[in-house]
Amino acid sequence: MFPLRDVIPSRTTPFVTFSLIIANGLVFLYQLTLTSGQLNAFVAATGIVPAETGWLSVRLLSSMFVHAGPSHLISNMLFLWIFGDNVEDRFGHGRYLTFYLLAGMAAGVAQALAVPNALVPIIGASGAIAAVMGAYFVLFPKSRVVMLIWLVFYIDFVEIPAVLFLGFWFLFQFLGGIGSAASAVSGGIAFFAHLGGFVTGAALGRVLARPERADVSWWDPPKPPSDL
Repeated sequence: MFPLRDVIPSRTTPFVTFSLIIANGLVFLYQLTLTSGQLNAFVAATGIVPAETGWLSVRLLSSMFVHAGPSHLISNMLFLWIFGDNVEDRFGHGRYLTFYLLAGMAAGVAQALAVPNALVPIIGASGAIAAVMGAYFVLFPKSRVVMLIWLVFYIDFVEIPAVLFLGFWFLFQFLGGIGSAASAVSGGIAFFAHLGGFVTGAALGRVLARPERADVSWWDPPKPPSDL
């Protein structure tokens, strides 16, 4: 079961969200042109390596646009597509871009501080996207997420409350973070970046939202059909 979209239309064109998806895609296409050795060097140069000195630098920004593989990229961009347009609509384009980049960098710092001896580069946009999800969590409590259920030959679509989906997602990250801290192995998932990003987004969501766009009375949540 995985999410496909939310049910709230955006009132403005999400230019920044589109641009971020394109930028991440272009960087990944560049990665595909590299040899194995070149790719390793590229990741080492652009990713955050907590055990090395100098990670508190431009790497906090560059690491957000590098991904480990197609599934890593696609899953991140799917979540950005689902939740980013509405948050961008509430923040405004410029404020949203600033929020995305700074929150993503803060998420990278959170992960690096949580695993200070890690030698594996921290890469990916998931920390910034977690911040977007945190902002969505507090800004759109009545929204719903359309989920795809696919069990071999059974396919169905269901809607669940966005706060429920995001709440369970956060709980999974929290439990994963506890597990990775206890075992000293993260398994390749930056749980603390996700947690730090989500908390940052939830804390700043209402602060950064433009007051003139706080009214969402124009949107009525779809009601289930009644029996006649």
